[in-house]
Parts: sequence; structure tokens; C-alpha cells
Amino acid sequence: MDIKILGSGCRNCENLETNTTSALEQLGINPTIDHVTNEIDILAYGAMTTPALVIDNEVVLAGRVPPPDQIRQIITAHRTA
Repeated sequence: MDIKILGSGCRNCENLETNTTSALEQLGINPTIDHVTNEIDILAYGAMTTPALVIDNEVVLAGRVPPPDQIRQIITAHRTA
């Protein structure tokens, strides 16, 4: 599973990483989370708002920082799709 956080490195980006890490730990998954901070690279994903969460090159969340349980649901839904 390839996980990326898109954003400038702001507080919301950091919070999204923290909550995503927590959700992954709850699921027993330990992938590396990469950060994409370059605006052109972010736009290449089609993300118009940040922070954004990308799983396997698909933007699954943008513009908000949900709690770990909601991120866990997003990850679970993505894995079964």
C-alpha cells in the first residue's frame, strides 16, 4: 500500500499524518507515509485542496483532517474496492 500526504507541511498536514498513522496502526498496517509538498506534483494528483490523502495513487480525501476512525474506514473501503 502506497500512502502519501499532499500539502505544504502545515499544521493540518501534520495532523492528517498523525491521524493516518494512528488509523494504520489500528489496522496493523505499517507502510511508509511519503509527503508531497511541491505544488505542481500536488496538482498532478488532481487535488485542489490540501491536505490530501493519497492511497495507491488515488486521492481518497482532501481538504479536511478527519479523526483516525474515519481514516481507518476510508483505508478499509479502499482495500476492499
